[in-house]
Amino acid sequence: MKKYVILFTVAICLVVLSACSNDEESTEPDRIKVGIMLSDAGLGDQSFSDMGFSGLEQARDDLGISFDYRELQDTGTYEQGLEELVEQGNDLVIGLGFSIQEALETVAKKYPDVSFLIIDSQSELPNVYNITFKEDEGSFLVGLVAGMKTKSNVVGFVGGEDVELIHKFEDGFAAGVKAVNPEAKILSRYSGTFGDDKLGESIAKEMITAGADYIYPAAGFTGVGVILESQRAGTYSFGVDSDQFYLAEGSVVSSMVKQVDVAIYDTVKELVEKGSISERDKQLGLKENGVAIAPIRVISLSPKEQDMLDQYIEEISNGKAAILE
Repeated sequence: MKKYVILFTVAICLVVLSACSNDEESTEPDRIKVGIMLSDAGLGDQSFSDMGFSGLEQARDDLGISFDYRELQDTGTYEQGLEELVEQGNDLVIGLGFSIQEALETVAKKYPDVSFLIIDSQSELPNVYNITFKEDEGSFLVGLVAGMKTKSNVVGFVGGEDVELIHKFEDGFAAGVKAVNPEAKILSRYSGTFGDDKLGESIAKEMITAGADYIYPAAGFTGVGVILESQRAGTYSFGVDSDQFYLAEGSVVSSMVKQVDVAIYDTVKELVEKGSISERDKQLGLKENGVAIAPIRVISLSPKEQDMLDQYIEEISNGKAAILE
């Protein structure tokens, strides 16, 4: 009899503990869930996709969100990847890159109650939020450095796809070079892809043979090939999107840092803290901490050159200097 009393008591305790546990679970707030469709180069591009992924990792660690991602190599199409992320029940679905816009808008129309965010493009759909950057501002600063320091008076620009967005990088760079060195020659070439480092190497070789001693690639993983070839040749290069100095510490003078990670983190933080995103369209430049120039390494600027760079940063941030006229 005593044995049955003990078993009954234990059973009652387990029921009570289970009820308490269920109460605790029911009162625990649901975590915000975010899904991201990465750009075509995917993880490991050491540039755009990696920056976007890093922003969500930081949001997970700091804000307690959960997130998932899709890569084009796995889904076959952007639309399929976005559909999968919606079906997971994510509170926000992010499309990373202008090339995703058409697919994202197709999916967004099917799911009008789901919030979407596109980076590097603009949509008019009511459930799509947009973040773009003033790439010309950061690229202008890189151009200033190239124009001030070139010995051959020949510099190069390598773009990925020949589209309006990448033209902003090229135009800003060229304007910066010409602002301090009107006689400099600027070589320009578009690779047509963001994912071919071997093609980047080949283009860099041609430019270096033609006299370019500083090359600025805005070409994703293709640009990594440009940077590595510049180091092999003993010439200088610039990184893009992230601080890419570690890729070639004998060549990368600086980088045009595009704060994709910060923009995504800040957007998710607002969603977590306020339950919604306030601004439908954001354009981020120097003033908004959307773009920046990484520390100058490998070479040194004279005091006069540093003053000039600092002055332009201040004037652009304050709206007192026009990049493209």
